[in-house]
Amino acid sequence: MILGVPKETFPGERRVALVPLLIPNLAKAGLEVVVEAGAGSEAGYPDAVYVEKGAKILPDRASVFRQADIITQVLCYGSNDRTGKADLPLFRRDQILVGFLRPLGSKEVVQEIAAAGVSAFSVELMPRTTRAQSMDALSSMATVCGYKAVVIGADMLPKFFPMLTTAAGTITPARVLIIGAGVAGLQAIATARRLGAVVSAYDLRPAVKEQVQSLGARFVELPLETQDAQDARGYAKAQDEAFYAKQRELMGKVIAENDVVITTAVVPGKKAPVLVTAQMVYGMAPGSVIVDLAAERGGNCELTHSGETIVDHGVTIIGRINLASTVPFHASQLYARNLTAFLLLLVKDGKLNLNLQDEIIRETLLTRGGEVANARVREFYGLPALVAQSS
Repeated sequence: MILGVPKETFPGERRVALVPLLIPNLAKAGLEVVVEAGAGSEAGYPDAVYVEKGAKILPDRASVFRQADIITQVLCYGSNDRTGKADLPLFRRDQILVGFLRPLGSKEVVQEIAAAGVSAFSVELMPRTTRAQSMDALSSMATVCGYKAVVIGADMLPKFFPMLTTAAGTITPARVLIIGAGVAGLQAIATARRLGAVVSAYDLRPAVKEQVQSLGARFVELPLETQDAQDARGYAKAQDEAFYAKQRELMGKVIAENDVVITTAVVPGKKAPVLVTAQMVYGMAPGSVIVDLAAERGGNCELTHSGETIVDHGVTIIGRINLASTVPFHASQLYARNLTAFLLLLVKDGKLNLNLQDEIIRETLLTRGGEVANARVREFYGLPALVAQSS
């Protein structure tokens, strides 16, 4: 079987779906690798290194799609709403597609992918189980974003992060608040602590308190009644508006005490909840910074402009999107490891192993045979259930 790695086309995307280091692992499973010329160059992986590891370089995108049985991308059509649609005519029926597809983003787009006849596997749908942990690309990219959010926050803050004792006196450390203690939030806590800040974190799931404290941060507890804070997959669940209103009221004072606020709260398939109101921003000291990791989904801060950095009442609000792409060397490496672990499950001895009894394969399969094949996604869009298929 031939695995194809086209160049990413989303504007500003610097990652690549496969790094040279992992090509020998795939070769052992019977996969040949073809790579579009220049696909890894912006991530720090030149064509020559792919060739050294056994890949073949093809001159253009169409050649990769034409030769490959399996196409691996970072941002496939679905998650790439700018240029991704151009790939639709390149797909072949029963070709395998693996990558970020944003399955809960647009019913029309998911149906377009299905109509192309590909068997598409969405990495966002990976089960949160121990067995699937090595394939969890969402967590890998959240790790990168959590790290980079703190680095950006530190860069924009007109203060030092650590406490410094100098001949000119002692500098007090910056105070950083992380809202949302998922993978991105926990990495942000760890990074801010390494830089010497005094760190607090808030999450509506009481279960994460121990994790926050183990990283050396203070867990902010608000007197709120949380109903079903966590879903079966381990993600925070959306609450009703009365809950968010009370939460905002209590959070105002906490936010005003901090120099940097990093927000990470997203709910799959829904607009991000507003956790930081304009009024809260106006209560922050001039020079303070908000880094909104939910900017692409509408933002956790009421004043966030997706894709932009603005200053309002002296507070810098950063709504940059696709942060993982700004650390392309290691983000690509992590993603490629997740993808390789999945491909080694999907391909055995050079043959496709589409075993729908396997939870990982079944849950990540988004489209097959011209249909939206994923039961969870069909339910989300109100599509009728499909008649059960076997592999």
